[in-house]
Amino acid sequence: MLRTVLDLEKYTIGAEDGTIGRVKDFYFDDEAWVVRYIVVKTGAWLVGREVLISPFSIGNPDAEGKVLPVSITKEQVRNSPPIDSQKPISRQHEIGYLGYYGYPYYWGGTGLWGASAYPAAMLTGVSLGGAQADGAGCPTEARRGQNDDQHLRSCEAVKGYHIHATDGDIGHVEGFLVDDQTWAIRYLIVNTSNWWVGHQVLVAAEWIEDVSWWQSKVTTTLNRQQIKDAPAYDPGRALNRSDEEGIYLHYNRRAYWQAIKGHEAA
Repeated sequence: MLRTVLDLEKYTIGAEDGTIGRVKDFYFDDEAWVVRYIVVKTGAWLVGREVLISPFSIGNPDAEGKVLPVSITKEQVRNSPPIDSQKPISRQHEIGYLGYYGYPYYWGGTGLWGASAYPAAMLTGVSLGGAQADGAGCPTEARRGQNDDQHLRSCEAVKGYHIHATDGDIGHVEGFLVDDQTWAIRYLIVNTSNWWVGHQVLVAAEWIEDVSWWQSKVTTTLNRQQIKDAPAYDPGRALNRSDEEGIYLHYNRRAYWQAIKGHEAA
């Protein structure tokens, strides 16, 4: 299901033995456009500390209770590697974090998560909370990726960035729509109110060419007219597959679910 980041920020994180805290932010990979970590503000039990939660541990969201269940304990979280959300997360920190929980390294494959589109598929043969198996997190692979360029961005930081089309600015980033199974960011919610009052549209993440921190700008391969004429997005209504088909039909692009099916078939 597609959920807005704004909605997910209302959720709490439910561990196996109690509540960890509330969702504060998301770190996403701006090359693959996938949420790699959720930033959680803990409660009084951990003196307001911020911790990272990986989609590897997240189960099916409880929409009614506004809870994201995770397959870890509060004690594991208490002893997890600390983070400073004001600084970039280094690959070395990721290696330490993933190694602590016994999760595989997600980098190096052709899918969103290793060779797959789903984080759960990477856990086959991995003993959570212990040693990693099947070479998924071997030291050689860790060393191979430790000097990679980091592309982890904060969703909160990117909100408000200008959207730059091929022929000029067209609006700003209002939010994001996330697939709660793959944890891929499927769409950027673009507010074009500076040009057309009250108009919001969706731009698929795959059509983003670049994210510039120093210019506070997101560059897309679309032109202004394409975005202007796109189906209007209603934030008060859940997006369904028919709505998505209309978006891809408008832009005359191949839908992401077709690419996922093709990848799984291969």
